[in-house]
Amino acid sequence: VLQISKDDVTALQCKVVCLIQNGNFKEALSVINTHTKVLTSDVIAFEKAYCEYRLNRIENALKTIQSASQQTDKLKELYGQVLYRLERYDDCLAAYRDLIRNSQDEYEEERKTNLSAVVAAQSTWEKVMPEDLGLREATYELCYNSACALIGQGKLNEAMKKLQKAEELCRQSLSEDSDVTEEDIEAELAIIHGQMAYIMQLQGRTEDALQLYNQIIKLKPTDVGLLAVIANNIITINKDQNVFDSKKKVKLTNAEGVEHKLSKKQLQAIEFNKALLAMYTNQADQCRKLSASLQSQSPEHLLPVLIQAAQLCREKQHAKAVGLLQDFADQHPANAAEIKLTMAQLKIAQGSVTKACMILRSIEELQHKPGMVSALVTMYSHEEDIDSAIEVFTQAIQWYQQFQARTNYVCYVFQPKSPVHLSLIREAANFKLKHGRKKEAISDLEELWKQNPKDVHTLAQLISAYSLVDPEKAKVLSKHLPSSDTMSLKVDVDALENSHGATYVRKKAGKLTGDNQQKEQGQGDVKKKKKKKKGKLPKNYDPKVTPDPERWLPMRERSYYRGRKKGKKKDQVGKGTQGSTTAGSSELDASRTASSPPTSPRPGSAAAVSAASNVIPPRHQKPAGAPATKKKQQQKKKKGAKGGW
Repeated sequence: VLQISKDDVTALQCKVVCLIQNGNFKEALSVINTHTKVLTSDVIAFEKAYCEYRLNRIENALKTIQSASQQTDKLKELYGQVLYRLERYDDCLAAYRDLIRNSQDEYEEERKTNLSAVVAAQSTWEKVMPEDLGLREATYELCYNSACALIGQGKLNEAMKKLQKAEELCRQSLSEDSDVTEEDIEAELAIIHGQMAYIMQLQGRTEDALQLYNQIIKLKPTDVGLLAVIANNIITINKDQNVFDSKKKVKLTNAEGVEHKLSKKQLQAIEFNKALLAMYTNQADQCRKLSASLQSQSPEHLLPVLIQAAQLCREKQHAKAVGLLQDFADQHPANAAEIKLTMAQLKIAQGSVTKACMILRSIEELQHKPGMVSALVTMYSHEEDIDSAIEVFTQAIQWYQQFQARTNYVCYVFQPKSPVHLSLIREAANFKLKHGRKKEAISDLEELWKQNPKDVHTLAQLISAYSLVDPEKAKVLSKHLPSSDTMSLKVDVDALENSHGATYVRKKAGKLTGDNQQKEQGQGDVKKKKKKKKGKLPKNYDPKVTPDPERWLPMRERSYYRGRKKGKKKDQVGKGTQGSTTAGSSELDASRTASSPPTSPRPGSAAAVSAASNVIPPRHQKPAGAPATKKKQQQKKKKGAKGGW
């Protein structure tokens, strides 16, 4: 037909549709662009926008849809998909709501699925609290999207239950088709299992998550986006360990088409992890290149500059790292707090605690927080700069008092619940007492007591402080303490002493009768003296001989030790040719002595000790079998050495 009439509109439309059905989107778009006079936007707007969408020219597809004179239902459907890919979730949600409200056909379930996907994306990437759409979760796709929305809210246990339900529904729906194999079902379940593994990872069950991730990779799913996400998550589990496995997995994140399957935040997270992996594998140039690229794409993002600073620290260039962080803090004041915290950490690592304190005190939005005050006081105390620590307390107390006066609002700490400035005054008083600033501590405690005259604990502290400075004032204040009767607690002392946690348990006295009772009454409170046991003396102890004063020292440390004498038994060693014997050799043969037992006794045995106890003190006695044991050990060592060589 086109050979006869090359500008036939119907024939051209049919050709474009056939090319789209065959997946030849570039050729179809080329046909549309070469016949723009005939194929106007009114005639073929949907086909053109669809080809651009499938070729990932999302911005062009949006322009084509918006330029169409008439917005048909199929154009609205495509418009919703385009908005989702552009991550304009609010507009996308409105578009799908309009479609569901104004259309009635067999595709209603698919539209609801897309609507739930938009809500899940809002919850995950924009941290928007999802509204209840009232959708009946009858399909596994709806269950899956609902689980993703719950993950975005941090409701991990509920999300896991939804995913389990989605898995069950998926198996049921696919098993009804006889043409679907078990492998097909597992491939379809891969994305659900991937989300389950992600929940396990968030819950700290990294071993279970890693096992499930690897099972999915073994299935070799065709979805490159799923593989990229799983590979990235495995890299985050490995961290600075198992870097060779991470280098293998990172290849999956570089697959063709990944950038069109994932959101911008997912792609950004993958790039951050690539930079960190380069740092852990000592690829400094690659790390700098990746982090610099990330910083150019997102100049206000913290992670690129933190990665660069970490790389400089690995290269021992701490001063350069601090300078880099300082420049970023000056250029981006909104993110200065987190950067300055990192700078302070680097200063502490270098041992410059005072400089770290100066950096922390320059963070205006954090300098009066109780946690920051505690950290500064601890650091100043470490440096023995008590005046600066007290100054930190004073400034924080004044700030909270001014805030309360200005806004008529009281800030509380909840463990225990009390106004922050009063808690700080109490901590300041304790700190001053600990470091000998008694008068300053007394003024703080008096202010606390004025705020709450019924606070017995504060009053007791105040009396204790005055007792060190002004005992008379302490006596006057002690009159305000409640009497012991009002403070008495109804405690069963016997039960307390007999409890499991008692450190001292009073022994119950036995019943005394007759003479024993009278003796006990007569003796009163006389304490019984314990008899001292006499120490045991050695068997060869001679009272006439003065004990050696150095007997408790090792032999080598004694003053009269002269070392071992060499050559003592030279005359007993046989001389002559190898194998010959001497006259004295028979005397050395222990087997010929009548008194020796048929087998040599074990070292330390009763027979060996009793035989030598009359001659040598036990402390100096050598085990009978010691020389033989040494020879055996030497023989074993020789054998071992021979085998080793």
